[in-house]
Amino acid sequence: MKHITAKDNPFIKHINKLIKSSKYRRECGEFVAEGVRLCDDALRSGAEISAVVASEFALKKYSEELEALVENASDAYSVSNQLFASFSDTKSPQGILCVIKTLDKHSLFDKIKCNGKFIALDNVQDPSNLGTILRTAEAVGIDGVILSHDCCDIYSPKVVRGSMGAVFRLPSMITDTISGFLKSHTELFSFAAVVDSNADSIVRTAFPKSCVVCVGNEGNGLKPETVEACCKAITIPMIGRAESLNAAVAAGIIMWEMMR
Repeated sequence: MKHITAKDNPFIKHINKLIKSSKYRRECGEFVAEGVRLCDDALRSGAEISAVVASEFALKKYSEELEALVENASDAYSVSNQLFASFSDTKSPQGILCVIKTLDKHSLFDKIKCNGKFIALDNVQDPSNLGTILRTAEAVGIDGVILSHDCCDIYSPKVVRGSMGAVFRLPSMITDTISGFLKSHTELFSFAAVVDSNADSIVRTAFPKSCVVCVGNEGNGLKPETVEACCKAITIPMIGRAESLNAAVAAGIIMWEMMR
């Protein structure tokens, strides 16, 4: 295990850029997972680990977990507790971080052949929402997630952390537009989740075995062209004064109804 002491070390700069820049993550084909559980999830899911970084604290407390990670990583580095805290993206760092190769999620998705139940996300921008949606999708048994290219980065540290490891296991794909995806996959019966009292209530909706429900942006909802491309519009009935639901909450309710 190589020891790094300086903040201006090229590899430390690389980690900082991976944490902060989605463009840099795409260019490098790498992202960061931090914390004992997330790094273990990455290992168990067969992700390709480029490097493991451990603080002095982690070397003592998580020696067993680190041994498995180091054995399966291309490189391994140790740093001081202070240096680790300088680039950590969490409030109370455990001192373990993995640099991981971007996952080939498209190949996983292609194996499904669109014969299951999916959620499509149209320009969802909040990393916390996306992480929660991925976590919920895996929990209820959704077969895959489709994201428009203008969604927030699925490899953002907040998304990876919020998904509780689902980002490693749940099939997903990024498409230029959700409307274009729907037009190319007519074998899927498509639903547009909208805030419209004239739309069919989800509690009275029968979801076929092969279907996709589209959920839109936090502030603007689904794009008009996405709604137009869908076979049917559905809505979550609300009796309170709130005009709409948080995107992650709405997606969670919809996915539960899809799978029950």
